[in-house]
Amino acid sequence: MIEPVQLLYFIAASVALTLLPGPDIIFVLTMSISQGMKAGMSTASGLCTGLLFHTTAAALGVSAILYSSALAFAALKYAGVIYLLYLAYKAILEEGSFASMGTVKETAISLLYRRGIFMNLLNPKVSLFFLAFLPQFVNADAGSVPMQMAFLGAVFLIQALVVFYLVSIFAGFIGMKIMARPNMSKHINRVKAVIYSFIAVELAFSHK
Repeated sequence: MIEPVQLLYFIAASVALTLLPGPDIIFVLTMSISQGMKAGMSTASGLCTGLLFHTTAAALGVSAILYSSALAFAALKYAGVIYLLYLAYKAILEEGSFASMGTVKETAISLLYRRGIFMNLLNPKVSLFFLAFLPQFVNADAGSVPMQMAFLGAVFLIQALVVFYLVSIFAGFIGMKIMARPNMSKHINRVKAVIYSFIAVELAFSHK
């Protein structure tokens, strides 16, 4: 098994990487500020559910196949780009129909959860990240490598969920202050559309 000290190093590195500006944390921040803490947490839950796939893929070697196939990487990447642009388009259409803070319906929570899953699954960079990151903390002499990678992936998922939930709480509080300002809510969907578009462009021009 993985030594306790090594596990602590892994957790510290995982938290630092989770907090770095990236599509996932920006997505959580956007939803938390625009629609409240529950929306952010639902999105975070979806994103972290997607990590289950990436952990399994890395442990079973599927991520290595994705890395070696330029066509598979490009197909998944551009599917993610199209999905993000779709979300930007939806945000523009929803202008003027902004949901009040703290009144996110169960159907909306379910939708945000699914969006989080899709956004995570359609980002091939996450699979490649797991393929590069997890093996650094695997000890080949300490037992099954796939099992160790699955364990590390589960630890990464738990810390990511905790970090994202804390971010959701903080950003939701900030969002309440922002949305209390007159006429601010009608501009929020435009901002969301810009953020989704920015993430889409960043993903489109990313490389392995």
